[in-house]
Formats: sequence, C-alpha cells, structure tokens
Amino acid sequence: MSASGTAAAGQVEHMLRQVTPGRYDAYEDLLHALEESRIWMLLWHGQAGSPDAQYGNMEVEGLGYAPCVTSAQELSASGWNRAYEVVEGRDIARALYPDRWGIWLNPHAPGGGVGIPWTDLRRIATGLDRMPAGPLRISEPALDIPQFYALLAQNAHRTPAVRALRRAWVQPAIGAAYLAIGLDLYDTSQQSVDTVRAMMQQSVAAVPDGLPVSTVALSDEYDPVGMWLRANSRPFYDREAHAAPAVVPGYGYPPVRGQ
Repeated sequence: MSASGTAAAGQVEHMLRQVTPGRYDAYEDLLHALEESRIWMLLWHGQAGSPDAQYGNMEVEGLGYAPCVTSAQELSASGWNRAYEVVEGRDIARALYPDRWGIWLNPHAPGGGVGIPWTDLRRIATGLDRMPAGPLRISEPALDIPQFYALLAQNAHRTPAVRALRRAWVQPAIGAAYLAIGLDLYDTSQQSVDTVRAMMQQSVAAVPDGLPVSTVALSDEYDPVGMWLRANSRPFYDREAHAAPAVVPGYGYPPVRGQ
C-alpha cells in the first residue's frame, strides 16, 4: 500500500477508536475519513473482479450490512481465509446504498466494530455536507407561520409542476433544526425544477428571520426525510384535491335496487 493509503487507513482506525454511543461528532469524522480511504470488503463467494463475486452479509436490528476491515493488518487479525476486494470508501458507498446495504467495519474487533447504515453510505456517495447528519428526529412542525404556508400554497398553485406540498420538522444529530418542505412534482425536468426553485425563492420572504428552510423531492426514494413525509404526513397543499369537482349524488354510481 502507498504511504497515502496507509495514512488514510490509519485515520479511519483512529476515528473508529473515538466512536462511542452518543459521540456523533466522532462518527461524522469517521464518515469523512471513509470518503478517501480504502477498505477490504470480505467476499463470501468468488474472487475480486469475477462476475460471481459476492460480499458477505450480516443483519443488525433489521438492517443489512456487508462486513469489511480497514487495513491489511486488520484482515490478518480477523482470520478471514476467503477472498477479499480492496475498494475506496466512496466507491463502495455508491455501489451498496441503492440496494439499502451498509458496511460493518472490523466486526472481529473487541466490541464488535462499527456499522455504517445505508443512509450514511448515501451521504458519503453524494456528499456529506449536502445532507443532514443522522440519526434524524423528524416530526410534524409546531411552528405558527400561517403567512408562509399560505404564500407557499398560493405560489404552488401558480406553478404547474407542483402536485402537492408536505412539511416536517427535522432535528439532525449535528447542526440546527430546520423546516423541510416536501415537493411532490408531476415531472422532474430541468424546466420544472427551475420553476419550483423560483417558487421557493418567492415564498421564503415570508419565513421568520433565522428559520432554516430546506426542500426535499418526494420522488427520491432514498431520502430519509422524504420517506418520513410519504409515510407520516398529509399535504398542506394538494392541487388535485383543490381542483376536485363536487360529487353529484347518484352520478356515476349504479342505481339503488328498487328504484
């Protein structure tokens, strides 16, 4: 291994030793170290690069993980006697998160190592600073800001790309809490995205000073905030419900027997 590779592995292992329950800052440092490091993925079947290569797997609290080690020294210490594949942290993150698999670092180590769930592999793959640090506490907003919601709904009604809007209050493990607006769009073409961005810019004027607001695309099946919104919230603006005609009694229904 090159000197830089050895240094990266050493950084990951140093950060691993700092991670303890509740130390979210240390865990974030570990994720940053993993971005640029190489890890040894343990192959349960096949050889590195072969079509039939298959990573090992383990399940912890209902989530799937592929076991790996952080250096050649840890590989030796693990006693693994099958094949392995050396990959960069960002590359394995991109490969595994779409199938909702995480990685488990050094499961042979005292204490059992550290698991990185697929949601955090997604953050590594797409940019750690672009997404909030988990675990996230998500709930219905308790904010009394009717002017903002009214203006946003009004502007959404004038933006044909918007089907519906939802909302959530998000508290990241690290950083300030914020209001998330879930965007349910008819299509995600660049033109539609541009009109929705303009809609949000026009609406945030009604947001109280100091209140962070972010958006999430409800079409993103991997975003944890979007997942929560789809499962737990109702739209505060719904174009189709707003436009639904009144039901005429009897119209479209079979006649009642006896009439």
